[in-house]
Amino acid sequence: MNEPLKTVETRSAKTASEEAPSTLYAKRKKLYVRSTSGPFQRLRWFFVFLTQAIFYGFPWLTWNDRQAVLFHLVERKFYLFGWVFWPQDVFYLSLILILSAYALFFFSAVAGRVWCGYTCPQTVYTEIFMWFEEKIEGDHIKRRKLDASPWTMEKILKRGTKYAVWILFSLITGFTLVSYFTPQRELWHELLSWSFGPWETFWIFFYAGFTFLLAGVLREQVCKYMCPYARFQGVMFDPDTLIITYDAERGEPRGPRKKGVDPRSLGLGDCIDCGICVQVCPTGIDIRNGLQYECIACAACIDACNQVMDKMGYPRGLIRYTTENAMANHWDRAQTIRRALRPRVLIYGVILIVVASVLFWKIATRPDVRVDVMRDRASLAREIRGGWIENVYTLNIMNMVERPRRFTLTVGGLPNLKLEGPAEFDVPPATTLPLTVQVQAPAGTAPAGTHKIYFEVKVVGEPENVTRELATFIIPE
Repeated sequence: MNEPLKTVETRSAKTASEEAPSTLYAKRKKLYVRSTSGPFQRLRWFFVFLTQAIFYGFPWLTWNDRQAVLFHLVERKFYLFGWVFWPQDVFYLSLILILSAYALFFFSAVAGRVWCGYTCPQTVYTEIFMWFEEKIEGDHIKRRKLDASPWTMEKILKRGTKYAVWILFSLITGFTLVSYFTPQRELWHELLSWSFGPWETFWIFFYAGFTFLLAGVLREQVCKYMCPYARFQGVMFDPDTLIITYDAERGEPRGPRKKGVDPRSLGLGDCIDCGICVQVCPTGIDIRNGLQYECIACAACIDACNQVMDKMGYPRGLIRYTTENAMANHWDRAQTIRRALRPRVLIYGVILIVVASVLFWKIATRPDVRVDVMRDRASLAREIRGGWIENVYTLNIMNMVERPRRFTLTVGGLPNLKLEGPAEFDVPPATTLPLTVQVQAPAGTAPAGTHKIYFEVKVVGEPENVTRELATFIIPE
């Protein structure tokens, strides 16, 4: 009874072994992506312009006679328009990272890899590089012919021009990135005098090189093999996640036909098997085979298929944004959207709102004066002439606004405490002033041991602006 099964199994195993590749590495087949147009393509270019306007534009903005957005590593200060952040403000960075993580969870649960399709730097720069390529070498057919043709002067000129434009654009991108960490005025001066420092030189060419490599050469291989999000996106989807889906029930069986012919009379579905959805895909997949991890949700196939449906006189939506449940249950758009507001999405949304509210509230109420007290470790406590006990401290007074201010310093917490050191001082704008002070108390003021004291810093002219920082005063036995 089991003999035929064994025969089938043996034959299947043999066939599989014969058809299996001899190596684990599959040689890349170069993609010649066909350009398309439509609402989703316009939306993608909107985000290309928006993201690049932010990236290239922010270093040119000024605020208080300095660069508006600057992560000044030398000064250890991050400038963000009217705010100045210090290394001690790592709490805000933690909130931003939490906010980013939950934003990724939220948008992935709602609409899959929309980040990849519209705003991921790899997608954005690949789109820009492909635009340069099409303008210089022609459309996808001309590019394929150019690659297959022998080296002629025309091919050398086109290929050389393309690479020159790519390299120039990559260098501009690298220069712009570095200008977020080195003030752009200094960077331009170094460029004009050709006196870049070693770190600026390294990072300009490093980022430019990877921009050229990833967006110009590797392209879809980054999304398919290098990007970790492509690998774990499956656990972030569920049957109610909006994904790009081919309506197989409506489209199959696929096949060519003349315009104006009812496909049902031929026993066909609406798909004419033109293959344009594959030609416009930047990762080269066939969406008609179902959802694949390589899909970046760019919706180029939707725009292309809708144009074909319009030409054939068929309804749009053979390829569309929908969900697995909506496809199986034949839900309309309203039902699909209502189902999208499920508990998982609502929980992510609530967490996003809470974290964002905490972040903005903390930034809005952050103090503009900060005092850090450090005890002198070389001498914890000592007895000086006159029977006084002295403790030495270093105070870091942080003026967190961009204007100079005068401060007063007092000390309290024990009776008859005396402060030796500047009691009034000026701090430049957005600067930390280290201040060494001696606090003295008469012997016998308190029993031996550790006692709580406080330093009080006031801003002259701002009576409500008082900062109190606790410390300890040691009285030896």
